[in-house]
Amino acid sequence: MSVLTRDEAQNRAQLLDVHRYMIDLDLTTGAEAPPEASAAGEEVFGSHTVIHFTARADGDTFVELKPAVLRSITLDGQTLDPALLDGNRYPLTSLSAGEHRLSVTADMRYSRTGEGMHRFTDPADGETYVYTQLFLDDVQRVFAAFDQPDLKAVFEVTVKAPQGWTVLGNGIATHHGDGTWTCAPTQPLATYFVAVAAGPWHSVRTEHAGLPFGLHCRRSLAEYLEADAEELFEITRQCYDRYHEKFDEPYPFDSYDQAFVPEFNAGAMENPGLVTFRDEFVYRSAVTDTERQTRAMVIAHEMAHMWFGDLVTMVWWDDLWLNESFAEYMGFQILTEATRFTDTWVDFAVNRKGWGYDADERPSTHPVAPDPDAVPDTASALLNFDGISYAKGASALRQLVTWMGEKDFLTGINTHFARHRFGNATLADFIDSLAQATDRDVHAWAESWLRTTGVDTLRPAVTEAGGSWSLTVAQDGGRPHRVAVGAYDVDPVDDTRLIPRGRFELDVPHGESGAHPGRRPALVVLNDNDTAYAKIRFDAASWDAAVRLLSRVPDPLTRAVVWNAARDMVRDGDLAPMAYLEAAAAHLPRESDLAIVQGVLGFASAQIADRFCTPDRRPAALGAIRDICRALLRRTEDGSDPGLRLIAVRHYITAAAQPETIQEWLSDGSVTGGPELDPELRWRILYRLAVLGATDERAIAAELELDPSATGREGAARCRAALPDPAAKAAAWELLFTDDSLSNYLFTATAQGFWQPEQADLVREYVPRYFPAAVALAARRGPAIAEAAGRHAFPLSAVDPDTLAHGELCLHDTDMTPALHRRLTDQLDDLRRALSIHDSH
Repeated sequence: MSVLTRDEAQNRAQLLDVHRYMIDLDLTTGAEAPPEASAAGEEVFGSHTVIHFTARADGDTFVELKPAVLRSITLDGQTLDPALLDGNRYPLTSLSAGEHRLSVTADMRYSRTGEGMHRFTDPADGETYVYTQLFLDDVQRVFAAFDQPDLKAVFEVTVKAPQGWTVLGNGIATHHGDGTWTCAPTQPLATYFVAVAAGPWHSVRTEHAGLPFGLHCRRSLAEYLEADAEELFEITRQCYDRYHEKFDEPYPFDSYDQAFVPEFNAGAMENPGLVTFRDEFVYRSAVTDTERQTRAMVIAHEMAHMWFGDLVTMVWWDDLWLNESFAEYMGFQILTEATRFTDTWVDFAVNRKGWGYDADERPSTHPVAPDPDAVPDTASALLNFDGISYAKGASALRQLVTWMGEKDFLTGINTHFARHRFGNATLADFIDSLAQATDRDVHAWAESWLRTTGVDTLRPAVTEAGGSWSLTVAQDGGRPHRVAVGAYDVDPVDDTRLIPRGRFELDVPHGESGAHPGRRPALVVLNDNDTAYAKIRFDAASWDAAVRLLSRVPDPLTRAVVWNAARDMVRDGDLAPMAYLEAAAAHLPRESDLAIVQGVLGFASAQIADRFCTPDRRPAALGAIRDICRALLRRTEDGSDPGLRLIAVRHYITAAAQPETIQEWLSDGSVTGGPELDPELRWRILYRLAVLGATDERAIAAELELDPSATGREGAARCRAALPDPAAKAAAWELLFTDDSLSNYLFTATAQGFWQPEQADLVREYVPRYFPAAVALAARRGPAIAEAAGRHAFPLSAVDPDTLAHGELCLHDTDMTPALHRRLTDQLDDLRRALSIHDSH
């Protein structure tokens, strides 16, 4: 299949003006696949598209589609030859200047990878659901289109669905009987925003500000959606109202539906009027308040896209970052301002910012705003969908708001919306709109922050003389920073506490604070409010104070900054992994912020214990994690903090080295002292028992009978792949790399279970086999499975030079798909880092 190049898109945009699509989808034909598709075991749906467009001059172009069978194609009433379809392109030659009508009828394949029209049958009740995910170039899997973001058009969608189904779309959907639904014509949209979701949805509806709001999920999740519906609507209303206080342009679409759909690859997708979310956000089991905050942030993030992304869309994919950075920043900021979640930037610091730092230190790093020549086609565009586009970009915008002032920033944003509403814009357009609102040199800021790569490191030096102290900041890197500096003293009444002396701002480079009266503070923290994007270090006295008193720093955001610095020090080889665990043991039992506890324990488990500790030290690392969890369990015995207790239970299970305690919990149906085991905890325990060789297929099958849901099916797949048995590993390998029948979620679950540090000898023979197998799999199954194969099926636990050598050899394969090549490049860089830490400590 051909990928669209930027040059081709520019040429087509100059030639064509696309007015309207009329799309008819028949979802009732799946059982009647044509012989060509049936022979391949494919399920298909009918797709008929009429495109009204104007050619501005005589010329040649093409339309894209990826059919199972192209039934017919006509241009201005003239029948064309379906056999001329070349891969995913049908040539339209010798077009004359003027208006045209293109009609395409095809059978299209349902997907099981979360791309195109995904089809899912719920194992809990046998009901079937379909939904579209058309991001980047997957619209071609559903209907014929001139598929690029700057050829916006009006879409009129009609769907024929089985009786008893509800159809959702970008516009309000109307049922006409006999399963036929029409969606109201849209405003001009980019092709990748068209959305359809159909099935026997359970729906909860309300109205707000004169608009219909809806929540939708599978019927088997109805009771869980009902339990959270008011919370979800409250967050939605609060965000909607706050955006209307900030933006002059009103919400631009006719309704706001939020559909929680199965086997969704991303967190959510900002389809205008129909936002789709992964349905793990409909909680079947207990969650922490931080997890509820994350769900609320995603709601706020996707709503921001209604303006930035949907109303105003990028011209080409090099500006994809701007959509995501803006929505990431606004999601956290709006949540902080408008909802009960007022400490969201702590979660950003602990769980998002490191994502950006890590991506920015890899060989695959790129500017936040890549040069257009660096995104020459759609395949390369997908590679920049990472922590730089989200976390680093949001951090840069947060700095920009601080520097410009929010009033001027919003004035520029509103100018941008007014200039480009229902159209397309570039980074240059965005910067011009901001520049009009301020005397600051926004263009210079953009060159420093958006066109460069890498993360700076700031190192303080504190001197004390003559009854005063001063601070100098050295910088590894060259960007300008304005950083807050926090000064903290030991409480003279209670020497286990730190109290703030004050905070001041410093410009870096040339960062010298001048003399401050009094003795030097016990703790000096750079980037104290976390508005800068830079790694920080400490002077020796400050680090000693942090190690002793971190949990007694009063502001959780400052504590998050210190924990992030410790994390970075481990990754850079400046702090021993076990020293990090010692700090965690000293301070997590007294930590009150759930995001910090979850973030620190998550890093301790997935990175410290599983990758950064050598095999001989791993038992001690797991023991340290268990000790922390025991301390947290003791602290929460009175039921005062169920979220903290839940985090402790989860991580104790993951770190269990012997099966007896968690086996007893599973048998009793409850953790000693609570909580009772819900499905998530039961599967978590069974998974760990599988890794330890303390369960078997019969127990897994029995648990699946108790929980026959989609989540249960994934849990069973994960457990089966984790069994320390040669036959179980062989069966899992066959499913992953040969069978090709697994859906995206079942593939991920199986891959997660396969590699285990405790089973290094058992799976050693599979390490060299992984690399050629992943290359072949990615070529067969496409970008979504390629991403999953590189992320989840990679032998993360095989931290040794042989794995690195096999991987580096594989990278020379010129036929590797770009998505897999990028993921393997990153994984191997992380592996080099882990090996370096092994050598250093």
